[in-house]
Amino acid sequence: MQTILVTGGAGYIGSHTCVELLERDYQVIVVDNLCNSNKESLNRVEQITGKAVTFYELDLLDKPALDQVFQKHAIDAVIHFAGLKAVGESTQIPLTYYHNNLTGTLMLLEAMQQAGVFNLVFSSSATVYGENNPIPYVEHFPLSSTSPYGRTKVMIEQFLKDAHQADNRWNISLLRYFNPVGAHPSGLIGEDPNGIPNNLMPFIAQVAVGKREKLNVFGGDYPTPDGTGVRDYIHVVDLAEGHIKALENLAIQNQPSIDAYNLGAGKGYSVLEVIKAFETASGQNIAYDIAPRRAGDIAEFYADASKAKEKLNWQVTRGLDEMCRDSWNWQSKNPNGY
Repeated sequence: MQTILVTGGAGYIGSHTCVELLERDYQVIVVDNLCNSNKESLNRVEQITGKAVTFYELDLLDKPALDQVFQKHAIDAVIHFAGLKAVGESTQIPLTYYHNNLTGTLMLLEAMQQAGVFNLVFSSSATVYGENNPIPYVEHFPLSSTSPYGRTKVMIEQFLKDAHQADNRWNISLLRYFNPVGAHPSGLIGEDPNGIPNNLMPFIAQVAVGKREKLNVFGGDYPTPDGTGVRDYIHVVDLAEGHIKALENLAIQNQPSIDAYNLGAGKGYSVLEVIKAFETASGQNIAYDIAPRRAGDIAEFYADASKAKEKLNWQVTRGLDEMCRDSWNWQSKNPNGY
């Protein structure tokens, strides 16, 4: 039985990935500083699976505490989610983002190296494609970013490439997520943003549940079928399953390697399509206003996800209706989050 260390495992994607790991009989150890997540998510993970999670409340910047976790457990691989992740906030406090995301990752890599653990699945993002690449995005495109948050992802990918080049024991998957939405079908875990949501789906869900009055749709004049921005949305359970496939792939490699994979649906939905699908799923009316475009937003982007299908045997199996249904199920059962 393999033991997997999950950093940021109490967060949105982390908690869903813990469920999928436990259901496949992996041992799961979570480290999370709970700055942007809730310990209750892990209690719910245990409730869903009937299995225990070993949890350490610690910060990756606390190297001695991190070293102790590696000394105490025989860890086979690491899935690294931990990081600050709000694009807008990153432009206001860039140094905090660089310190937390970059230094935290370096501490983790040092701890792994000292413990002789070289299998890593890294939580990257489609934001590494910047705004000048044609769509759909393909893994070999040049990387750049328009925000400090995105630049931390580009830089960490570079750290990892350099580490592998210097020491080819490093065996790494870089998973570039598109727009994760939805929740576990049990309604026990889901996205629980602090304050005003940065992402479309939780905002729509909060309007549907009566927490917010209406939604601002940024930009109604894009060159898209209905004028609103088009994004590649992926059900969080599909995304969590992508991490399992990436782990399994690392375990069977003859030769350690570093590879990037897009995890997306390979097609986009417009903001208005998502609103309409959510109204159908929830039976609620979603009030919205068309507002001016946001700086840095692009008309549409979506993944070319053929590499993940070919190399990892992974593809999405859940569509927009399920994404909306599961989001609503979570939000209506947990109107105030955890």
